[in-house]
Amino acid sequence: MSTEPAAAEGHPGPADTDAPRAGQGAEATGPEETAAEEGAGAPDPADTDDGADAGAPAAEPTAEGEGVSEAAAEIAAQRELQERIAQRKAAKEGPIAAGGKLSGTAADLLAAVRAVESGERPAAVFSEPAPAPRKVVAEPVRRAPAAAPAGPAEPAAEAVDAVRALLAEGGAPASLAAPAAATLGEGADSALRDDPWQLLRIPGVRPEQADGFARALLGAECGPDDERRGRALTVWLLEQAAVAGHTALDAPLLAEALGKRAVPDPGEAVQSAIAEGDALVFQDALEEPPGGPARAPESTQETAGQDGSQDGDEAERPVRVLVGLERYALAEESLADGLARLVNSLSKDDSSQALADWEPTAAAAAGSTAELIRAVAGHGLVLHTGAEAARAEPAALVQAAARLGLRVCAAAHSVDGRRRLAEHFGPGAPEGTAVTVSGLLSGTEGPGRDRDGALAVDLLVVLDAPQLDVETAAMLAESLPDGARLVLSGDPSVLWSAGPGRVFADLLAARVCPQIASRTPDPGPVGELVSGIGAGELNEVAAPGKEVVIVPVRDAAEAIHRAVQLVADSVPRAIGVPSEQTQVITPGHGGAAGTRALNAALKERLNPGPGRFGGLDPGDRIAYVPAPGRTVPGRVVRADADGLHLDCAGTPVVVPQDTVERTVRHGWALTAHQAVGLRWPAAVVVLPGDATQALSRPWVYTAFGRGERHLSVVHGADTALPRAVAEVPAKPRTTRLQTLLRAQVPPTQ
Repeated sequence: MSTEPAAAEGHPGPADTDAPRAGQGAEATGPEETAAEEGAGAPDPADTDDGADAGAPAAEPTAEGEGVSEAAAEIAAQRELQERIAQRKAAKEGPIAAGGKLSGTAADLLAAVRAVESGERPAAVFSEPAPAPRKVVAEPVRRAPAAAPAGPAEPAAEAVDAVRALLAEGGAPASLAAPAAATLGEGADSALRDDPWQLLRIPGVRPEQADGFARALLGAECGPDDERRGRALTVWLLEQAAVAGHTALDAPLLAEALGKRAVPDPGEAVQSAIAEGDALVFQDALEEPPGGPARAPESTQETAGQDGSQDGDEAERPVRVLVGLERYALAEESLADGLARLVNSLSKDDSSQALADWEPTAAAAAGSTAELIRAVAGHGLVLHTGAEAARAEPAALVQAAARLGLRVCAAAHSVDGRRRLAEHFGPGAPEGTAVTVSGLLSGTEGPGRDRDGALAVDLLVVLDAPQLDVETAAMLAESLPDGARLVLSGDPSVLWSAGPGRVFADLLAARVCPQIASRTPDPGPVGELVSGIGAGELNEVAAPGKEVVIVPVRDAAEAIHRAVQLVADSVPRAIGVPSEQTQVITPGHGGAAGTRALNAALKERLNPGPGRFGGLDPGDRIAYVPAPGRTVPGRVVRADADGLHLDCAGTPVVVPQDTVERTVRHGWALTAHQAVGLRWPAAVVVLPGDATQALSRPWVYTAFGRGERHLSVVHGADTALPRAVAEVPAKPRTTRLQTLLRAQVPPTQ
């Protein structure tokens, strides 16, 4: 590892004192700026406000020559999933087992929430016996997917005009009229007049704005104790928690956040949201730690001792009360049901026969590849962990399964991931073997579906598994036929998904299926450095070929200067990697050295121009975000009446004019959350001093691992970098998948 001194020529002066110095995790104004990359992953939903405007998924433009857009097909797949989830929900009778929705009246639900707040234990809810393990849900009747619609219907002009007039009356921006009409549907103006706080359902609207709108419409009737306000804030806080990655929130935490928003009776607000069907409440039994049963909270034990309802020797198992949105709760339950079905649908006879059939192939392989083949032969669900070099092992599995006559498919998170996977297959692989997850689900890639609507595969291997959120993972599990095998492979040390949940981490922790850890390390100094970071150690590595270079800087202005110099001059000259193959990565979009500032400086140096197309010019590197959490690097080709024409990894894409501002931005510099799942020959990681609070071990691991041959670190974070690697793990996410799975599948030894 070498240290490069600051350049003498062209040294910039100190950063302008008026430049923004806030941490780079403090802004979120683009569609791709998820709360995860903006540092909003803390459990307190009140702390997620800065990442509140992630926005609704934009309609994905149609690639040239395609009859139906990928976004439209994806919408159809999501609608089909929602129908299946609704069927599952309707088919369930009686109270749901551990982790399920509470039965009883709304008063019981309110009592449960308030009891958690006060530390008391309501016997009517908590003294129920432990529910029996949930039975495996039968495979739902599958239907062939309907033809993809052309896209979401736009609201009528009259409806938009009516909403616009009401917004003007309440002093709200007219720009909210179209999204409000689309979100609230028919009669949006009447719905807003009856309940002004429904404005919070519009992406980007904040509580104080909704309060002002309500005061203007309601006058003296408006107050903080309005039931409509408490209900709307409950839903809004749960939505912000979902942006931060949670699928549910602890009831006391939600009540505390409502209190911070001046809701006088948080428990009543939660109860109202539950009674109206806006939220669901759950009780999950706390897991027993190794060595004995979990100890009940002291307040619970004291209450039990006072009322004599339990003996000290027979302490009841403590539970956790959670509140969540139906959308994510049902997706998480659907995922658990689907995975349990895959685990249980492979009979012992089938496993024994498959082991015999696969053994010659496994014997011909070596190390963890052989272990993976044997595990897949005998199980319906297998987890595989490893870094970039370990991708060769699931690739070998796919080739072995194809030789045995199985219908196989391997899906990666990104187009770049698909390319890297296909390189392991070689030119002889069947067409459609390597796909993207989004393309597989939308039907634009892969083997297609059978008459029942299931994917026509016997083995599905999903790489980059940590990037699966609960909804995407549920769609995959629901799409697999009985008897199919599913392998989830990925690096558990990278950043988690942009959407809610931590599917891969939860499955690893639940231990309900075989787990194969790769013993194939990433090569070279960059691989050695990143491997140490994964273990919590920032080691100095030997880099005789300048594979790893540290560039110390004093301030943000010098950091930008050095980053531009590295991309434009130093890396091409010393390493042989051209500037178009070098990616800059920084903690956030805002701040004095965020992506906005870096992209402006890089454009001025590498492709100066007037920015004729919304700040973009032909030849500009861009980051195209067709949906939240999906970043596609590309380049601007031209613009015309149809929209902005892009070249994204060889695929032509046309972005309509009205969505360019929301979905396309310069891409010389990205955040680590945008870059996860992607790799470049060289990476320049910028660590300015104003972004140190955004650093964590997963962030550093992900950012430093994006360069294949070379890594330059523009280092202004001082001791915050080694401290983040050693002491700052991933921010916790509240999820229920482990509890749901363990109720259906016994843990493996």
